[in-house]
Amino acid sequence: MKKHYFFALIILTTFLMGSSFAVGKIGLGYSSPLLLAGLRFLLAGLIMAIIVKVLKRPHPGSMKNWGRAAVIGTLQTAGVMGCIFLSLRTITASESSILTFMNPLLVIILGTVFMGNRYKWFQWTGVVLGFIGVGITLGGINEFKIGIVFGAASSVFWAVSTLLVNKWGVHFDTWVLSAYQMLAGGGILLLLSILLEEPFFHMNKHSILILLWLSIMSSIVQFAVWYFLLQKGEPGKTSSYLFLAPFFGVLTGSVLLNEPISYSLMAGGLFIFIGIYLVNNNFTKEEVNNTGTSLNKINE
Repeated sequence: MKKHYFFALIILTTFLMGSSFAVGKIGLGYSSPLLLAGLRFLLAGLIMAIIVKVLKRPHPGSMKNWGRAAVIGTLQTAGVMGCIFLSLRTITASESSILTFMNPLLVIILGTVFMGNRYKWFQWTGVVLGFIGVGITLGGINEFKIGIVFGAASSVFWAVSTLLVNKWGVHFDTWVLSAYQMLAGGGILLLLSILLEEPFFHMNKHSILILLWLSIMSSIVQFAVWYFLLQKGEPGKTSSYLFLAPFFGVLTGSVLLNEPISYSLMAGGLFIFIGIYLVNNNFTKEEVNNTGTSLNKINE
């Protein structure tokens, strides 16, 4: 693939990742958070399920693997996305995106503690720099808000689901797993909406457009482009560009929502971006083989 096409697609997919925070926060003006998240992924999952069925992609052959897909959906879609949308009620899209994209840093820690994974010195350096950045970012927030807890929880759910996908992914076709984990997570989010909030969705052209954008562009298209790039390029190098996603989260929060960009947010974000880059960058082919694939599946 020509370099300019590669970078254009990198910009597209990371922009869709990051901008979904600002678009989601706008959507909260028309819907309760868990309901909006549930509708987003139920719609995306249904479309993806139809696509993989039509294309006759190999489906799980056992109830055990269907259960694994449901667990991943519970963590990746219901856990991560539910916490993100709940966080957006009280903190900015910029803050939520930065907290959520701590997940590569947590993968290193959780992977070492619970799965015995081994990582390089520069990846641990990235973890340290990333958490320094989080401390700087949070230090600039004048008062405690519950959204900070939800934002941090989303990164924990994402890190755990990343490690499980790395462990169980060999049993699945990637597209099939994505379809059914979104479908399962979307259903759980709708159930949680009924149980934990007073669900509402004001249906008009703006809310429908936001829902379609989140479901199709920020879910299906973003996923398709990301995996196309992982397949065409070297996965470790491609994953190193994930630092652009929180950058676009901050940028679109400022442009679409007029969210202020404080000095602490800029300084903390810079540390986090560098940390994510170091965590995901394998630098050499030899280190790619030694490090493993946990971080290359960060978006599964």
